[in-house]
Amino acid sequence: MQQGVLFISSSAEDANALTGMLGPLSIPLKHATDLRFARTALDSEKYGVILTEARLADGNWEDVINIVEKQDPSCAVVVTHPFADARFWADAIETGAYDVLAQPFCCSEVQRILSNALSSPVELKRLSRAAI
Repeated sequence: MQQGVLFISSSAEDANALTGMLGPLSIPLKHATDLRFARTALDSEKYGVILTEARLADGNWEDVINIVEKQDPSCAVVVTHPFADARFWADAIETGAYDVLAQPFCCSEVQRILSNALSSPVELKRLSRAAI
């Protein structure tokens, strides 16, 4: 079975929309409403990509990157933010994110970025700060 995407967000509406966007590519998506539930999901299952909102009820995207670096460095982290700009993208990449997705979601961008993240070699998924 293909490794899927763990989406960390309080928005059930976004989770449903993403499920519909990823369905044609047969990419499974699991939804965690906060960082606490995401940790539980990461303890029980392996994911190829973590898609996280920048701001979470109990943390933020940097917390997600720190958790993934310790738990599964081969997993790509993609950050989503409604006001994503070049500065935010640069900060996210420098901190270790694979990419940034702007909101509202564009189906073709979601499909392109997440399918590329799932198929990329481990070295491209996790760039350390020292490598940049």
